[in-house]
Amino acid sequence: MKPLTCQYLLWYKHYKNEGTSLSSIALPLSLNLTQEENCLKMRIKFLVVAIYMWVCPCTLAFMPSSDGLVRIELKKRQSDLNSINSATITRREVQGNSNDVKADIIYLKNYLDTQYYGEIGIGSPPQSFTVVFDTGSSNLWVPSSKCLLSIACFFHSKYRARLSSTYTKIGTHCKIHYGSGSISGFFSQDNVKVGDIIVKDQEFAEITGEGFLTLLFTQFDGILGLGFKEISVGKADPVWYNMEQQGHLSQKLFSFWLNRDPYAKVGGEVVFGGFDWRHFNGDHIYVPVTKKGYWQIEVGDIFIADCSTGLCEAGCAAIVDSGTSVLAGPTKIVAQINHAIGASGIVSWECKNAVFKYGNLIWESLISGVRPELICVDIGQCVYNGSQYMRSGIETVVQNKTSYGSSIDESALCTFCEMIVFWVQMQLKQQKTKDTIFKYVNELCEVLPNPIGKSFINCDDIATMPSVSFTIGNNLFPLSPEQYILKIEGSYSTVCVSGFMALDVPAPQGPLWVLGDIFMGAYHTVFDFENLQIGFAEAA
Repeated sequence: MKPLTCQYLLWYKHYKNEGTSLSSIALPLSLNLTQEENCLKMRIKFLVVAIYMWVCPCTLAFMPSSDGLVRIELKKRQSDLNSINSATITRREVQGNSNDVKADIIYLKNYLDTQYYGEIGIGSPPQSFTVVFDTGSSNLWVPSSKCLLSIACFFHSKYRARLSSTYTKIGTHCKIHYGSGSISGFFSQDNVKVGDIIVKDQEFAEITGEGFLTLLFTQFDGILGLGFKEISVGKADPVWYNMEQQGHLSQKLFSFWLNRDPYAKVGGEVVFGGFDWRHFNGDHIYVPVTKKGYWQIEVGDIFIADCSTGLCEAGCAAIVDSGTSVLAGPTKIVAQINHAIGASGIVSWECKNAVFKYGNLIWESLISGVRPELICVDIGQCVYNGSQYMRSGIETVVQNKTSYGSSIDESALCTFCEMIVFWVQMQLKQQKTKDTIFKYVNELCEVLPNPIGKSFINCDDIATMPSVSFTIGNNLFPLSPEQYILKIEGSYSTVCVSGFMALDVPAPQGPLWVLGDIFMGAYHTVFDFENLQIGFAEAA
C-alpha cells in the first residue's frame, strides 16, 4: 500500500488556502478499500486536525465559543480629519409645556466619528449587516430594500424581507432623530443572528429614508442599540432584552473591550453574557446606574493633573456611550482642559467682551457675598422667571456667527456671564489676586471649545500635557494625554485633536458628561443589567 501522508498533507494545504473549516470537511472512506486502509485514513484525518490546530491557532479565537459567551469581533476604521471635525453632539428637550422644568433631555449625535462596528445577520438565511453596537441608543435598524430615494441606501447592505422565511410584517411607521437630522422607516420582525446565537422574533426598523447625507460616508450599515427600553423609539425591545428572555446569556451582562492600538488587526470585542479576562487588569469597580434609559451614572470632580475643575464636586450625570468617540461635557470644564493642553478655540471675542464689561461687577459681587447663581441676573445678563434660568447655551453663538455673521445673543451673554462667575469663584478659592484671576479668565476665553467642531493642539506637546482624571465611585480614573488626544495621520502630516468637546445641559438633568470610546478604550467596561451597575477596569 502506498504511503498516504504526503497526499493528505497536500489535501490539508489546499483546504487551508481555500479558507475552509476542517470541522465541515469529511474525508470520504472508500468502500473499495480494506478496513485497515480506512482506519489509516481516519488516523490521518485526526493528524491533519492536530497539525491545523498547531499551525493556525489564531483562527480558533473567533469560532463559536464553548464558554457560554457570545463574542462579536469589532472592526475599527481609521479616523480622518473630516469625520472627526464634522462629528456633533447636541441636545433636544422633550416636554409637554413651557413650564415643565423636568423635561427629558435627549442628546443627539451623528455617528460620523464612530470607529468600532461589528457584523450581525437578519433573517433566515441570515443577511449580513455591519452595525455600531451603541450603548447610547436602543433600537436596531438597517436600510430596507424599499429605500429607493435615499442615495445613502445604495451604498449599504439592504434588508430584503422576501428572502427571509422567518419575516413577520409589522408596518408601524417610525422616525429616529440624530444630530444631523433624522431617519425614517417602519418596524418589522425577524430572527437576528448575533455571534453564534439566533435571537428569534426581534423587532427592528427597516429604514426607507436617511434624512441626512452624512450616512453616505459611513462604513457601517445600521445601529444595534444597547440602551434601555425607556429610550427605544416605538418601545421596541432592545436586542439584549430578547437575548436574556430567550435564555441565550449565562450572565445578565455584556462587556466592551475597545482596542486603541491603531495598527492592530482586531479592533475590539463585545461579549454578551460575561467578559474576557484577557482584556483587563485587576478588578472592576462598579457604580450604580442612576437613571434607566441611557446607561447613566454619577461622576464626581474632574481633575487636571492635581487641580480640581470644581463644577462636578457635588456630582454630575454621565452617560457611558460606545457610539461616540469623544468625551463631551460642560463648557466650564472643557475650557479649563483646553487651556491646560494648549488647544485653540473660536468664540473668544464674545467671552473677552463679557469680561471687559462685567468683570468688575462680578468681582465685587463675589467679594461682597452675593450668591453666585444670582449675580448674572442682578447685572442683567440672565433672566430668572422664578423657577429656572432662561438660556440656551453657547451653541447659539456659533450658530448665529456661522449663519448670519452676528455673534451676539442674549442667551449667549448669559452663558458667558455664568462661566466667568464660575471661573472667578474657583480662582478665589485658591486665594489668587485679582489681576492673576482675570488674566487666567481671559486665557480661558481664548480656548473656549467649538461646539460644532474640535479643538486642535500641537502634537509635539503631547508628552508634556497633564493627565485628566474622572472621579467615579470615589475612585480616580485618569486618562493620559496619549489616551485623550486623537491623532489623525494623513499622507504627509499628522493632526492632533483634543478628545474633549462641549455639551451644555442645564439643571436638573445636567451638568452632563458623555464618556465615549476614549474613556471605554482606556477602561474595559461591563454593563450589568441584572444589578443595574457599570464596572470599569484598566484595559489590557
